[in-house]
Amino acid sequence: MAAEKNFENKVKRYLKENGCWSLKYWGGAAYTKSGVPDLLVCCKGRFMGVEVKAPNGKPSDLQIYNLRQIDRAGGLAILLYPKDYDLFMRLVDNPDNKKLYEVLKSKWKHFENKMNKGE
Repeated sequence: MAAEKNFENKVKRYLKENGCWSLKYWGGAAYTKSGVPDLLVCCKGRFMGVEVKAPNGKPSDLQIYNLRQIDRAGGLAILLYPKDYDLFMRLVDNPDNKKLYEVLKSKWKHFENKMNKGE
């Protein structure tokens, strides 16, 4: 869990340094909704839901569902692993880069496909 928290703090620092607004969301507590991405972000006029994971972390079905809903609503839904941090920084710099978003989106679409097959 420490690896995920350290990575999340790195992401939050980067967002702040780049003029983005972000909110850390703690799902599952009293009066909160489970499965909401860790970070709710507005950057350069774009909404992003960012679910931060440690290198071997796996999202829950509910987290994948919420990422899909954000994507369908026109937001950027990101399942972020440390190995993809450079891609994420490039997307923050240019959130309208559709090709880059599709690469990052594929990280959770993979889990969505497994979920739909019942794996």
